[in-house]
Amino acid sequence: MDAATGLQLLALAAGALALAAVARRRGWPAPLLLVAAGLLVSFIPGVPVYQLDPEIVLLVFLPPLLYSAALDSSFLRLRDFKRAVGLLSVGLVLFTTLVVGVVMHLLIPQLELAAAFALGAIIAPPDAVAAVAVARRLGLPRRTITILVGESLFNDATALTVYRVAIAAAMGEGISLLGGVLEFLIAAVGGVLIGLAVAWVLGWVLERIKDPLVENTVMLLIPFASYLAAESVHASGVIAVVIVGLYIGHRMHRTGFGTRLLSDALWRVIGFFLETIVFALIGLQLHSIISGALQDHDAWTLAAYAVVIFVVTVLARFVWIVPAAALPPKLSAKIREREGPMSWTRVVTVSWAGMRGVVSLAAAFSIPESVANRELLLFLTFAVVIGTLLVQGLSFPALIRRLRISGEREVYADNLAEAAAQQAAASAALARLEELTADSEREIHPDVAAQLRVKEERRSLNAWERLGGGTGQEGDETPGTTYRRLRRAMLDAERQVFVRLRDERRIDDEVLRRVMQELDFEEAILERD
Repeated sequence: MDAATGLQLLALAAGALALAAVARRRGWPAPLLLVAAGLLVSFIPGVPVYQLDPEIVLLVFLPPLLYSAALDSSFLRLRDFKRAVGLLSVGLVLFTTLVVGVVMHLLIPQLELAAAFALGAIIAPPDAVAAVAVARRLGLPRRTITILVGESLFNDATALTVYRVAIAAAMGEGISLLGGVLEFLIAAVGGVLIGLAVAWVLGWVLERIKDPLVENTVMLLIPFASYLAAESVHASGVIAVVIVGLYIGHRMHRTGFGTRLLSDALWRVIGFFLETIVFALIGLQLHSIISGALQDHDAWTLAAYAVVIFVVTVLARFVWIVPAAALPPKLSAKIREREGPMSWTRVVTVSWAGMRGVVSLAAAFSIPESVANRELLLFLTFAVVIGTLLVQGLSFPALIRRLRISGEREVYADNLAEAAAQQAAASAALARLEELTADSEREIHPDVAAQLRVKEERRSLNAWERLGGGTGQEGDETPGTTYRRLRRAMLDAERQVFVRLRDERRIDDEVLRRVMQELDFEEAILERD
């Protein structure tokens, strides 16, 4: 790679990050803004043609994004909603593949059925990044967010496996339906087994390193190691990565506090950077893809095909989700008891949250050159990705507000449960303190024990104060809020002194970094309190 190419890539990353920063400050959905900006920029004369390399996307981008999402997910909640997640990540993907494949084959006779099914598998898996970001920002109920996250974690494995089978058939490799089903089962089961094996080994290793820096460096390798281990034996690398991420995330409490603090910051940065670059690249593909498709088809025909496949894709999701959500609770009392009554607002929300993303484009770009109508398949994939991101993505917040969906009850319930847990934990901590002060061979200064008691009691009181929104009577500050405000001001004053002493060469930079880290940790605790 020469210097000019490096500068172009740097400009792409800098521009994408600047747009993402604006979106975050304004409260806009960053993925949609990046895609729209990429669309416009792709038509500017002189802008270099960026093309997604499917191998880079599937090996470099996908594993860390999946691992980060799995690490931040709840294994217990996913287990509670495994029926819904399974119906979406497996059933809906297969249904969408079938419907899109049949419709597009009938609409475009020159498109072979196997290639049409490959197209269906390519556009079947939604990328819930944009939907989940909006859902969390608008405070959707936890159940809805869990289902969307669970779907996005596992549907790529189903879609990529079906895609490989369909592409093999399109290239005349003579794979049968039974062979395709067998390959799918081997990939899925193999991915689970390898994921569990890798998770157990790496979990054992991480718990014994006891060094936050080394542990998080090892964690950087985990998604790639899991993916490659599974793919090397033709199992599903996607499933393996997700299994490892859920396992490690579920057991993060066994690591040290330094590991957890570093891990949270590390994967937030990685996820933000990769998602930003990916969505910018999606928009920048438009010019080259349209140019390739126009070589064999006129613009109006392409537009008609794009509208049809977009509508079919969106409707297929509704057609599957509505009966899948309504029928099982009616047929099974056990499901009704475990999942509660069906909510039509939740059904509509999940049905409309079907935005496609980078996995679809990566799969489309990996279609072999020998497959007939490859450029058309690329264009149709791009039409669905852009259409769902812009149409569904832009209207998703308005739909949530229109349906008046809110997770406020869950927030209150969480705060109440946390307050009770904090009180129980504080009681245990104070009891342990009394034991230690009574049994200690060394004399413990009374002020030390008093400070520890005050700190523990304040933490318990802060949890109860959050139930009232952080204000006292008639809008006055609670004692906890006042404490945090004053302590932050004191910390700022301390920082100014340390910086001034460093500038006066009275302390070294190493000393400044050490004391600043101590102050930062204390302020982080204040933010949590």
